Amino acid sequence: MSHTVYVEFKCQEGKGSEFLDVLLPALADTRAFDGCESIETFVNMENQDTVILWEKWRDRSAQEAYLGWRIETGMLDLIGEFMAGPPAFVHLDPKD
Repeated sequence: MSHTVYVEFKCQEGKGSEFLDVLLPALADTRAFDGCESIETFVNMENQDTVILWEKWRDRSAQEAYLGWRIETGMLDLIGEFMAGPPAFVHLDPKD
């Protein structure tokens, strides 16, 4: 069964659009990463500076390997300049 992760990025005021300019092109590499089944990007309609990723992975270890790779490549440092705080990762446990 797939592993689902909800990731919330709270950007600094007015930085959501700039963050998306960096994030969206990088998602091609995410989709090509071993174990990635899908990833969708959303923006909070009430706060355009909050960006959500809805990720599906083969399993949790694939997602963790991906996150490690993103840290190694400096992507998290790059997006850090837009963030109001650290991203929130929520690993979901399906019930149906």
